[in-house]
Parts: sequence; structure tokens; C-alpha cells
Amino acid sequence: MIVTEKAAAKINLALHVLGRRSDGYHELDSIVAFTDLGDELHVEEAQSTTLTITGPFAAGLSQGDDNLVLRAVAGLRSLTSLPHMSIRLNKNLPVASGIGGGSADAAAALRAALAFVRHRPDAPAFQALALSLGADVPVCLHGQVCRMRGIGENIESCDLRVGTHVVLVNPLVPCATAAVFQKLGLAKGQNHGAIVDVNKPETWRNDLQEPALAVVPEIGDCITVLRGQPGLGAVRMSGSGATCFGLAETAKAAAQVAEALVTARPGWWVRATTLAVERKL
Repeated sequence: MIVTEKAAAKINLALHVLGRRSDGYHELDSIVAFTDLGDELHVEEAQSTTLTITGPFAAGLSQGDDNLVLRAVAGLRSLTSLPHMSIRLNKNLPVASGIGGGSADAAAALRAALAFVRHRPDAPAFQALALSLGADVPVCLHGQVCRMRGIGENIESCDLRVGTHVVLVNPLVPCATAAVFQKLGLAKGQNHGAIVDVNKPETWRNDLQEPALAVVPEIGDCITVLRGQPGLGAVRMSGSGATCFGLAETAKAAAQVAEALVTARPGWWVRATTLAVERKL
């Protein structure tokens, strides 16, 4: 049996940082959607657990035990009986790009591995494992438009109230999440921004955008270029960067912008895609 799972790219349509807790974690309020783009995992039972990475961004990832895919499988094996597996990851998304690539891969690995177990692990323990792998792993497991709060553990479904077509651009410069939060510079216990008003998309923002610009100045170029394109509405950075997005009313408008940017900025990763509004689990 071969199980194939898609690891869809995650877009933070809004990412408000409410403050930093006394334990050092940042309190977030985010509207998250997923696209039709993503990495892909192929998993089958084997004599030993191995990971092979292919695709345009394979070179940016470790294939060792520190890889999130292998960490996810090892964590699940600690909760339930799990055979060894041969895993092939086709890496289509840029690394350290703010669209949940590693977290989506870990979530896809967990989904795929569950097909090989007879007894599913206890739900709270499974969710705790997901969160331990990364703040975005639980929302990537959820896999549909939602509001994510806390440090990533509080997730509730919500309606999509924005256009469903999107242009993604990345300057192909990795943006380290830890460095971005360091630039944000919140002290423990310090409050920051206001919560997301779900019914007012015009007030949505990304509080990590400005500190990310200090880490990767090329993000500013991405935003400026997207804002100069006809047919796009809201333009923001996703996650902690460096991928930026522009929302379009139609697939044609998104495709036209992407085509223009591929020509104008050949060194960028540029894609036109659609926000998936259907549940993926």
C-alpha cells in the first residue's frame, strides 16, 4: 500500500501578535487558509524508516533525524504501534518561507502514518505531539480555513470572506522565524496588538511584517511590486516571511499578475493559485 498526502501551503491572511506571555511564548490571533499548491508525500511500509527528498527545493532540507517529517513519524511511533516506512517527500515549496512548508510536511506525515496503524492514539496526546513539532502543525492538520489563536493550539473553523485567488511571491531568501520574533522585541508579559475582527478583513494585518523587513529587506520589494499590480486587492506577507501574497478577484487576474512577475523578476518564486475552502481531512 502506498499512501499519498498533499502538504498544502498555508497562508496567514491575518497574523496579529497580541503579546508575549510570561513563559516566553507569543500569543497569536490569525486567520489561516490553505492553497492548492503544496509539497507531496508518498509513504509505504518498509523494513526500515527512511526519508528521500526530491523536488526543486530538496537541497534546502536535511534528510536526517532532525527533519520534521521523521520527527513526526518517530513521535507517532511513541504513541502507538507503527511499522517502519519508506517516505518520499517532493519538496515544491521554498524553505523557511512563511507558508508552513515544514509544518505542512509534518502534518502530512502524521496523516499518512495513521493509515498504517490499527489503533489511533489518544486524541489529546496526538494533538500534544502535533504542537510539540511546531506551532503551525496543528493548524496544518486542521487543513481548512480557520482562526488560530494562542500559540497555535486553539483552532476554530470560520467562513472565508475574501477573494479565493492569490498570487504568491518569494524572493528566495530564507527568513528565520526566531530572528523575526527577536526583531519584534517584545518583553515577557508585554502586550502588543488588538485581536482580529473576523468580519472586517480591511483591518487585518501581519504584525511580523515590519520586523521581517529588518531581517530580509527583499520582502519590501515583493510587497511594493505586488501593490503595483492591477487586479490585486489586499497585499501582505504570510507568516514570518519571506513569502508575500496578493489577493485577486478572479483566476485570470491572478494568472496575469503571475505571468508578468515571472518575466519581470526571474529570480523570484512566483505562483498563481487558489485558496482551498474545503476540508482536507
